[in-house]
Amino acid sequence: MSTDTDDAREQLIELAAEFYDQFAGGDIPEMHLPTRTKSNIEYDESSQVWVYGDRTSTRSANSVRGARKLLKAIYTIEFLADQLGADRSSTLRELYYLSESWDNKEAHFSDQDESNQLIEDLEIVSSVTREDFHMRPEESGATLMGPLELREQTRRGDRVIHCQEDVGEGGYQIPNNPDTIEFLDHDADFVLCVETGGMRDRLVENGFDTDYNVIVVHLKGQPARATRRITKRLHDELDLPVTVFTDCDPWSYRIYGSVAYGSIKSAHLSEYLATPQAAFIGIQPEDIVEYDLPTDPLSDSDINALKNELEDPRFQTEYWREQINLQLEIEKKAEQQALASRGLDFVTDTYLPERLGEMDVI
Repeated sequence: MSTDTDDAREQLIELAAEFYDQFAGGDIPEMHLPTRTKSNIEYDESSQVWVYGDRTSTRSANSVRGARKLLKAIYTIEFLADQLGADRSSTLRELYYLSESWDNKEAHFSDQDESNQLIEDLEIVSSVTREDFHMRPEESGATLMGPLELREQTRRGDRVIHCQEDVGEGGYQIPNNPDTIEFLDHDADFVLCVETGGMRDRLVENGFDTDYNVIVVHLKGQPARATRRITKRLHDELDLPVTVFTDCDPWSYRIYGSVAYGSIKSAHLSEYLATPQAAFIGIQPEDIVEYDLPTDPLSDSDINALKNELEDPRFQTEYWREQINLQLEIEKKAEQQALASRGLDFVTDTYLPERLGEMDVI
């Protein structure tokens, strides 16, 4: 889905030209978008990801509110086209503040949510990702560690990196646009996506990436788009199984869901970001019982979230129904680090090897 700079700039200019042609032809300028509400998000059974439904909304200049939105879109398109022409980049936060310098005060953004949403709108109507607009989020800090050699593009030229031998204990930091990376060689057998930094550090310190030829991807909580994109590329291009290792609570299950099936917020990019074949490895509610793990009680919001997940199409399997119902029954949740109650090496010597064996990954 990656688009080169010239094509991305051309797509933006064509979009602005459409507004001009509408105006010149005596029509009220307008822009059509999928209705971006939860009720218009559908789970596509064939692709196994979240996608927008058939309902659309129109941004039209026939109202003051609509005219302001299109005005802000035009100013943003001009900024992005100039940025691409100069081969520069900026952050989403910078765009919000930069609008304060635009000569028309009506084009200024009221908050960053508004500017972020407009960038997403432009992604949808232009079929160009924000990464190809050279727009960056604030650094996510997500990393990977494992037997993977790659070539990345930098302003100082290309460089080849081995993601074990050429990096420190912190690992290789995933760039904003992973499509600029070329995979050169690897000795990996699978990918393990890990929710928390503490568990990621435990795996690396214990040499799990070396012992099991695994690429450990630190999700850093709810994973950024770049993290999900590189995970999908590792699966699709290197044919590596992907597993997801999280805490045992409903919010962590949704982290798994965003890796596997996409998120509602980025439904227009699900086929670009999601890896439906990703498998959940734990922590499972049954692990709480089997290993007598330290726990916290479920809050009311946890219970409501679990009940909602029983209706969520992403969790409509016998496995998930059993695990969620068990968690509602025991009314407990646990963190990944709870495995340390059985010893610091338990997770790498026992828990993960047993789970990976059950799942036929190793």
